[in-house]
Amino acid sequence: MTTVEERQAALDAIAGEIRACTLCPLHEGRTNAVPGSGPVNAEVMFIGEGPGATEDEQGLPFVGASGRLLDELLNMIGMKRDQVFIANVVKCRPPGNRDPRTSELTTCAPYLDRQIELIDPKMIITLGRYSMARWFPEGKITQIHGQAKKIEGRLIMPVYHPAAALRNPSWRPQLEADFKQIPALIRQIGTIKDEEPPEEATQLSLF
Repeated sequence: MTTVEERQAALDAIAGEIRACTLCPLHEGRTNAVPGSGPVNAEVMFIGEGPGATEDEQGLPFVGASGRLLDELLNMIGMKRDQVFIANVVKCRPPGNRDPRTSELTTCAPYLDRQIELIDPKMIITLGRYSMARWFPEGKITQIHGQAKKIEGRLIMPVYHPAAALRNPSWRPQLEADFKQIPALIRQIGTIKDEEPPEEATQLSLF
């Protein structure tokens, strides 16, 4: 059985691989790759889409306006950023903040797979439609946000991306309501029935 220290070292080694990665064209325009941040023993993992300009500058996830909103939402439910792990489905900024392409998502997926395996969170909250598609390939975020499903032993709950709530203020109350479910869901995870795992996501037109 590995120790927390050994798992953290393995997680740090993955981050080093990500920072040196040249497997897809996104590396050509990056200032910094953004592996993710947080402790290896986090119970909750947040997965967004990809780094923005501020994240690319600092090499850290969710440090711009979306990150400030995420911090507010965490504080609202009595959690702190250093308690959770925050990552993205692609680790380098897409040019002009465009949507990640299927080839980029596929190339980056093994990094995220390994992070999830090491952290083994009780709950994953997907922020936005691209991370949602990993577990809910046929889902529409406007219809299934806030609906947690237990898949392969852990809870997965899609919510709106904080950036979407900033662009569409009418979505913020829904995002807050979804976040307010998180503490109770973690407590109840042992009583929630597991779902059948979905087929691999291929279609990413999700609205």
